[in-house]
Amino acid sequence: MTTTIEAVNITTDYIHYSVYDDNYNDYEPCSKEGVRYFGSWYLPTFYSLVFLLGLAGNLLVVLVLLKYKRLRTMTDIYLLNLALSDLLFVFALPFWAYFVADKWVFGDSFCKLISWIYQVGFYSGIFFIMLMSIDRYLAVVHVVFALKARTVRYGTLASVVVWLVASTAAVPDLIFSQAVNEYNYTMCKPVYLKNHTTWKLFSVLETNILGLLVPFIVMFVCYTEIVKTLLHCRNKKKKKAVKMIFAVMIVFFVFWTPYNIALFLQCLVDIGIITECLISKNLDYATQVTQTLAFFHCSLNPVIYFFMGQKFKKYIKLFFKNCVFSNTFFKPCGFPDTFHPESSGSLYTQSTSDEEAL
Repeated sequence: MTTTIEAVNITTDYIHYSVYDDNYNDYEPCSKEGVRYFGSWYLPTFYSLVFLLGLAGNLLVVLVLLKYKRLRTMTDIYLLNLALSDLLFVFALPFWAYFVADKWVFGDSFCKLISWIYQVGFYSGIFFIMLMSIDRYLAVVHVVFALKARTVRYGTLASVVVWLVASTAAVPDLIFSQAVNEYNYTMCKPVYLKNHTTWKLFSVLETNILGLLVPFIVMFVCYTEIVKTLLHCRNKKKKKAVKMIFAVMIVFFVFWTPYNIALFLQCLVDIGIITECLISKNLDYATQVTQTLAFFHCSLNPVIYFFMGQKFKKYIKLFFKNCVFSNTFFKPCGFPDTFHPESSGSLYTQSTSDEEAL
């Protein structure tokens, strides 16, 4: 797997061979014990942190959506699926954390399964962020058309397509990932028997294109049109909406771009284009650091898409007040007397407003 297993594997390669002379005839060993030691404590620590934050935040999103929102709009459908994608993504992290700290002990079949699950969560999460950008674009820029297009039926259909595409994009990891033993160390990594260089390059380009380039272009186009529309309308919530737009764009770009760049450069090392030992080591460190930064994005999704909205803050307070705190005193968990779950009509109006659509 490119995005996780490959980054882990760079810490397990004890020796690489690099070219040092002008005639490209003499090869000297490039020891990476320092890289492996750094990764053995750094990666498990941050994998565990991302797992805990992502699990707590996205579970809270799912519970609030199911309890209060009742999935009556396209936006709700996308938000639920985004949370499920992030949960699928973080599910694999404890296995990678143990792998890096020690070795892979879960067998060949589980290596394939975890690699595939992680990749499905990775791609589906990115795709649902794109769909939410398009959803916001329709709600703000094409309000009349949105009344017909932004329905639960179309949202469900689009979600099914996203899961199918994400599952298909992750098939190479299901096929090639294997538990192998190298240097008396068991690893879970992709093993390409033929056309090794081609598959390596394909895997990285797939991640770069589907995981960064395409979603960023879609988000940039959608949010550019949204900003233009908001700047020409009178709305007291305009400033807040614009701030949230830039938060989504900047956070996505800042968290994912460094890792995609490091991943591509690391691929150039793997296929032999970059051969300098020092550069290879520095790229190993950079890949590990930028990877953890990128993974934190799944923990921030609940904050970006929910906690900046007034409606969700109310739901969170209600959830903890009526469920968490009431259970502490052995009281039944239910809706407060003065609160009623949103109806289909009120939700539709809310989701098409500037604040909620953004």
